[in-house]
Amino acid sequence: MEVKTFGVIGAGQMGNGIAQVAAMSGLQVIMNDIKEEFVQRGLNNITGILSKNVEKGKMTAEEKSAVLGRIKTSVNLQDLEAADYVVEAATENQPIKFKIFQDLDKICSPETILASNTSSIPIGRIAAQTKRPEKVIGMHFMNPVPVMKLVEVIRGLATSDETFKVTWDLSIKFGKTPAESSDFPGFIANRILMPMINEAVYALYHGVGTPEAIDTVMKLGMNHPMGPLTLADLIGLDTCLAIMETLYEGFCDSKYRPCPLLRKYVEAGWLGRKSGRGFYEYK
Repeated sequence: MEVKTFGVIGAGQMGNGIAQVAAMSGLQVIMNDIKEEFVQRGLNNITGILSKNVEKGKMTAEEKSAVLGRIKTSVNLQDLEAADYVVEAATENQPIKFKIFQDLDKICSPETILASNTSSIPIGRIAAQTKRPEKVIGMHFMNPVPVMKLVEVIRGLATSDETFKVTWDLSIKFGKTPAESSDFPGFIANRILMPMINEAVYALYHGVGTPEAIDTVMKLGMNHPMGPLTLADLIGLDTCLAIMETLYEGFCDSKYRPCPLLRKYVEAGWLGRKSGRGFYEYK
C-alpha cells in the first residue's frame, strides 16, 4: 500500500506537529479540526517553526513554501475521504475518540488505515468502533513532534501485518525511530513515565519538596533533561490525569491512583503551560 495523502484529525500541539513532519516527508496532508481558528492556529505554528528553520539555514525559503503548499486545512471531516492514511490526534478523551473513529469508518475508503495518537487508551477499544479493526493501529508520537525521534507503534488484537508494516515504514519516512508496543493501557512510554510524574506530584502533595527542588533532583541527580513537574506542565495536567485514570481503570492497581493534588489542579483549570499556570506560572 502506498500512502500519498495523509490526514490528521486535530490541529493542536500534537496534530500540527504530525502534519508538519508528514508534509516535510513529501506527503500531501489534510489537517482537520472542528473550528477554522484551530486549524489556522495550527498552520501558523507550523509556519513559525519552518521560518525559524530557514533563518537557521536548515532549509531554504523554497523548501518552506513547498512544505506549506502540501498542507490543506479542513473543518469538514468529510474531506478525509481523500486520505490513504489518517492519524487521530484529538484530546485524550475516550468518547470523543470513539466518535471520530465511528465517523471516519463511514467516510474513508475501506482501504484507508486509521491510526490513533492516543497516549494510553487501548487500541482494541478504538478498533472495535469500526468495521475495519485490522486497519486500526496506534501511532503515538512524542511532544514536540518535529524534534522527538520516537514513535510508539501499537498493534491491536486484530491489527494486520500490512497495517503494521505501513505504519512502521511511515514512521521511518518521517525521520522517526519506531518502537513496537503491545496493546496495554499506557503502552510502554506512559506506563513508565506517568507513574513517575504522578509520584512527583505526590512528593509535592506530601510536602517532601518544592516543585523546584523535586525537578532539580531529577535533572541533576538522574540526568533528566527536564524535571517531572515541568514536563507535566508541558504535556498538560489534564492529559496526565486522563492517562493516570486510564492506567488505574485498566490495571485495577492502586499504584496507578492519580494524586489528589493533580486532580485538584485540573479541576481548578491549572493545566500547565497551555493555561498559564500549573506547577509553575507562565507568562
